Amino acid sequence: MLLITQTNELEAFCNSISNQEFVTIDLEFLREHHYYAQLCLIQVGSNNGCAIIDPLSEEINLKPFFALMQNPNIIKVFHSARQDIEIIFHHSGQIPSPVFDTQIAAMALGYGEAISYEGLVTHILHRSLDKTNRLSDWSKRPLSDSQLQYALSDVTHLLEIYSYLSQQLKKKGREDWIKEEMNILLSPSTYENNPYESWTKIKHRSHSAHFLTLLRELAAWREKRSQNKNTPRQSYIKDDMLLNICAANPKTKEQLCQIRNLRPDVAKGKLGDEILAVLDFCQTIPESEYVVPPKFKDLPDKSNALYELLKLLLKIISQQEKVVSRLIASDEDIHLFAAYKDTDNPILQGWRYDIFGRHAILLREGKTSIKYNPQNNTIELNSPNL
Repeated sequence: MLLITQTNELEAFCNSISNQEFVTIDLEFLREHHYYAQLCLIQVGSNNGCAIIDPLSEEINLKPFFALMQNPNIIKVFHSARQDIEIIFHHSGQIPSPVFDTQIAAMALGYGEAISYEGLVTHILHRSLDKTNRLSDWSKRPLSDSQLQYALSDVTHLLEIYSYLSQQLKKKGREDWIKEEMNILLSPSTYENNPYESWTKIKHRSHSAHFLTLLRELAAWREKRSQNKNTPRQSYIKDDMLLNICAANPKTKEQLCQIRNLRPDVAKGKLGDEILAVLDFCQTIPESEYVVPPKFKDLPDKSNALYELLKLLLKIISQQEKVVSRLIASDEDIHLFAAYKDTDNPILQGWRYDIFGRHAILLREGKTSIKYNPQNNTIELNSPNL
């Protein structure tokens, strides 16, 4: 096993695999105590050798690794790539390219919505993983041989999994099916956390423009504070407390202290002052700049039945084609189609039209039907020849 702790070793290793068609990548990290993940290990696999890189070594500069991630001739293979790419982007300012996500590829081949790495190892390679070191604290040194072996297995099995999945996609003509999802991984906007969008991730039931504006500003304040301090956002104040503050909209420390379950040290201390300052600023925001409450997606009565049938049709076709339904059409796509809003609808374009859109059109026109076959316990489509 090659454990790299020095820059010259890293440079030599990256040079040795620079002519490979693809490499497999996995990261071990911790984010329980930080806003930004703490990078603890980098595992790299190739058909010309594998290695573990120690980013916590005082004698290493990761520049050769980041250069490898930008080599346009090498496909970078990840499983469930989003968090790993986010960390690389945060440390280097650049997104690896080109990339291949085996979890996304598996979605296009009938392995389910979000199959785990362990699941692919089991289903494709018929092996089992030793999970003894799964919950290791990867920031502690030294790491044991068993920990390093466990970490390295995350990229060695991935070499075979990538080869199998890429061959299956090509064999079934589905390489284009995953391009859109891969392009999302390559977009910097995927990893840029806009503080003023953070409120949209908080579950709430309000449709009040004023309430949602307070929530937007408080959530942005918390997000920026967490980024600046590199501290988890929930360690300052939890989501439910933000909602309670928005509902009460306190004007004074005394009123803030009366909010149920808000810790006294928060209400009476510096955080309390900052919260009241944000709420005071909100009073200066003109109504024209308030959050626009999301519109209900209720369809006209005549379209509701069609919407439900289209969802059933999507489920049937996704099962027949052995592809996750989300790749074919989103709920928003179905809503728009049921409401006869066809402009730029993805289901009417490319491969989505071929396997689903044309059937959806026939269903909407009353030219196809769905029936249950009790003899073989299946749902069948009765459509004219396409």
